[in-house]
Amino acid sequence: MATDPLPSPDESPEQNAFARLWADISALGWRETVLRYATHGLMLAVVAVAIWVSQLNLSVGRLVATVNLAIIAPPATPAAEGQSEPSTLPVVASLPVVVDVAPGRISRLADVHTLLPTRGRSEVITYTVQKGDTLFGIADKFSLRPETVLWGNYFTLKDDPHLLIPEQVLSILPVDGTYHYVTQGSTLEQIARFYGVTPQDIMDWPGNQLDPDHTLPTPNTWLVIPGGHRESQAWTVPTTLTRSSRSSGNSASNFGQCPGGYTGAVGVGSFVWPTDNHTLGGYNYSAIHHGIDLRAGLGDPIYAVDGGVVVYAEWNDFGYGNLVVIDHGNGWQSVYGHLSQWNVDCGQSVFQGNVIGLAGSTGRSSGPHLHFELRYNGAYVNPLDVLP
Repeated sequence: MATDPLPSPDESPEQNAFARLWADISALGWRETVLRYATHGLMLAVVAVAIWVSQLNLSVGRLVATVNLAIIAPPATPAAEGQSEPSTLPVVASLPVVVDVAPGRISRLADVHTLLPTRGRSEVITYTVQKGDTLFGIADKFSLRPETVLWGNYFTLKDDPHLLIPEQVLSILPVDGTYHYVTQGSTLEQIARFYGVTPQDIMDWPGNQLDPDHTLPTPNTWLVIPGGHRESQAWTVPTTLTRSSRSSGNSASNFGQCPGGYTGAVGVGSFVWPTDNHTLGGYNYSAIHHGIDLRAGLGDPIYAVDGGVVVYAEWNDFGYGNLVVIDHGNGWQSVYGHLSQWNVDCGQSVFQGNVIGLAGSTGRSSGPHLHFELRYNGAYVNPLDVLP
């Protein structure tokens, strides 16, 4: 009677059973199929292990965040009897964000609320005027007042915004104030008094680089005067021109000033527009521009805004070019600048709406327009406040 062979001493029952199973699979022709599915199963096992490891890292990161929160946020203090519970602030929203890292490394905290500090300048820089620039636009570009741009460039602009032209190189101060050229023998006390500041204000400005042991600044150098101010050397017509006053004669810079001593038409105290176009074509009224620039084409008619007597009619060297000034006999005067020609004479009576000249671009002008001013008892008035 045949008997099954006994397993060898080196072969366990489990190994013998696996060998018989593998032999049966091979005999049935399933060997390649089983190997293929076994390989796929092994790959799925590797993916499962990887997912498990990543979940473990995430748990470690959350644990670190919890520990940070426990350290940063102190335990709540119980409210005293009779007081309401204090509100709980959303602390987590302002805490650093935890970035997950591999196990065994310290987590890195990224502060999403980091603010980069800004540092203001203390030195004077330069700016080249571009086509289309205006004094007010340049001032806005550097967050300065228009006066600061003028006061920082007196030798270039002469306190006149109309002298601004492309390709000019302007000094741009780092702060509102003035720019002073030091002459021989000047002291900080004198300079400070002139600009309405203290010597310490000038000394403390780091860009000036002054020696605190010496009160005499170096001649032929420039000083920034933070907060300093002065009267603008504006190009203006004398405010003393009236129909009744007598002048001492024409001066070199006021060729058209009339002799005075006139009688004639008196205004009604209300005004019409001096141009057909009622829109601004240049500078508006401001502390450094005491009139308005109205749009007008070359040769357009310019009208008397009210009745009165002509007290100036000719060329003016202060920047107005061909100029007409009318005294209205009631405290008001009107000024018309940059004309291509004037159509009136000294002492002539004119009435509201009469053509007194033609628009032009004479004097300190960058193009045809009318520079128009109104004065009342010698003081400047914004024409837009009284024109209809």
